[in-house]
Amino acid sequence: MTLSNIKTTTLCTLAAAAFLAGCADMSERQKGTATGAAIGAVAGAVLSSATGGKAGTGAVVGGAIGAVGGNLWSKRMEEKRAAMEKATQGTGIDVARTPDNQLKVNVPSDFSFDVGRAAIKPQMRPVLDQFAQGLDPTMRVRIIGHTDSTGNDAINNPLSVDRAQSVRDYLAGRGVAPTRVETEGHGSREPVADNGSDAGRAQNRRVEIFLREPAPQG
Repeated sequence: MTLSNIKTTTLCTLAAAAFLAGCADMSERQKGTATGAAIGAVAGAVLSSATGGKAGTGAVVGGAIGAVGGNLWSKRMEEKRAAMEKATQGTGIDVARTPDNQLKVNVPSDFSFDVGRAAIKPQMRPVLDQFAQGLDPTMRVRIIGHTDSTGNDAINNPLSVDRAQSVRDYLAGRGVAPTRVETEGHGSREPVADNGSDAGRAQNRRVEIFLREPAPQG
């Protein structure tokens, strides 16, 4: 395979990967597999050609490896994402897959905390119940508490930690071992909206819950 052919193959394959990743009727897991397979195929073809092997064989092997590598979003994670989206539909709670294959649940103040308080609102409990349900023992949870800009760091920093720990304690009561949960408080340092309005402060006064699976062991 000539350098020109390699470039052409690379561009075509990456274009196909981008197209597949954008297909609306594919699950997140299928998109990851398709993209990984396409990129792996290019890498395999280039490596095989460069080392004197058959580019076609290298592409097949590379594609298989890439499919595994790209499929870091497991069926369990996809099922949990779908369940959380269903449980939070119409609430303003955001459920998303992060670029590093974690499930992120962002809960604003309408469902999380009152001003200056770390007590979980009753509206948040069904969301946390759903989150805790059916978690595999290998999964890990990270909880980050946030505040709005009301008050100073001496108040906001410990308050954000208390909020994260309140969520951890609630999950512990639903069977999630505290040893599987990390908690952090970021105070008012990471606003997602303008603190100059009530609506903006309500968005900033939030808790973010991340769910991840352990990296596969090589």
